[in-house]
Amino acid sequence: MKSFSFATVLLVLSTFGNSSAFSTNSMPARSTTLRMSETIEPLTSEETMGAEDTANEEATTPSLPTMSQSMPFMARPAALTGALAGDVGFDPMGFARSGEDLMNYREAEVKHARLAMLAAAGWPLSEVFDKKIASALNLAPVLDANDRVPSLLNGGLGKISPLYWIGCLGVAAAIDVYGISRSKSNDPEYFPGNFGFDPLGAYPKGEEGRQWMQLAEIKNGRLAMIAVTAFAVQEAVSQVGVVDETPLFFFPLMQTLHQYANSGYIQ
Repeated sequence: MKSFSFATVLLVLSTFGNSSAFSTNSMPARSTTLRMSETIEPLTSEETMGAEDTANEEATTPSLPTMSQSMPFMARPAALTGALAGDVGFDPMGFARSGEDLMNYREAEVKHARLAMLAAAGWPLSEVFDKKIASALNLAPVLDANDRVPSLLNGGLGKISPLYWIGCLGVAAAIDVYGISRSKSNDPEYFPGNFGFDPLGAYPKGEEGRQWMQLAEIKNGRLAMIAVTAFAVQEAVSQVGVVDETPLFFFPLMQTLHQYANSGYIQ
């Protein structure tokens, strides 16, 4: 009897345990959203500081002006962002419609500026020394009777040997081909006019000095282009050489005063 009752208890307990295996879990399931939120780790202090620095940089980045710096009554051209030296938003005719156009025009401007600086120095020097050098070499001077250099407006270009023009064209073509190859080289340090030519080491090493040098070059080049144009027009109109019209800049002071005295300017 005792064995029967003990077996009965075991049977009841086993039946109850087996039935619990097929019953649903009474614990509520945790949502997927909750599980995903538990996997997100908080930002570290370094990541937080990096995000704050990025936000500060974006907040402190100056916005581009809407009006041109050189012509305040006109809107700033979109391509002129001030990244290039000497860029003051001057493009009233709208030539630079894109960044590529701007780079092409800057290449041309730098080349003409450098050539004009050479011409602005060579023009008066040739008027001062041409006759002396020609006399020393037993050659005919190329200046005319009024000491004016040969030019399109003054004439006299026929006095120059064709070999000289061929040499000039050859040198100019070689420099231009080299400049084009440099511009297409995808060099990160390249900018318009950077031919890597610095035999005297005058180009500064620091970024601030380089910006100053580029600005000085483009400003002097623009002034030289205006000066050469003025030389040509002045001599064509006045029929007098530049050095003879403004001798104070090209001859010793006493010689100039003596010349003025003989001409009646000084009594």
